[in-house]
Amino acid sequence: MECIADWLDTVNRHTGRVIRWLALVMVLVQFGIVLLRYVYGVSWIALNESVLYMHATLLMLGAGYTLMVDGHVRVDILQAKAGARGKARIDLFGHIVFLIPTMLALLYWSWPSVTKAWAILEGPISVGGIPGVFLLKSLIPAFCVLLIVQSLACLLRNILTLRSGGTR
Repeated sequence: MECIADWLDTVNRHTGRVIRWLALVMVLVQFGIVLLRYVYGVSWIALNESVLYMHATLLMLGAGYTLMVDGHVRVDILQAKAGARGKARIDLFGHIVFLIPTMLALLYWSWPSVTKAWAILEGPISVGGIPGVFLLKSLIPAFCVLLIVQSLACLLRNILTLRSGGTR
């Protein structure tokens, strides 16, 4: 099970390694936008929207990686006094009851919107913006899949912890 969990981790590890550079690019583009606007008096809607697209991409595709490195917000009230087995049980419950069903529901309900957006190659949000809303909407199923993959890896590790008596 450890090998399967490690293999599932590689999906989000590689995704995280690629998109983390998007944060730097986004900051540089935003700096360029401010410089162009306030120094040269120039502004382009597509350039402004590019920051929105990068931010959405970073958030949506980075969620699985954040879960992998345990960077998500937790309700520590439940886990503060729990040992390794208790934490594994709480995480197991959270993944099975909350995370996976929520991602499956979001995937199910967003899919028609994504397919329609691709069918018409849905255009820009604003006049003069980036003509790629269909790409932006495609981040929703990718987000769901990446979180489900990482949730399965976490589930396997929690099961291993429970089986080993909490010594992991």
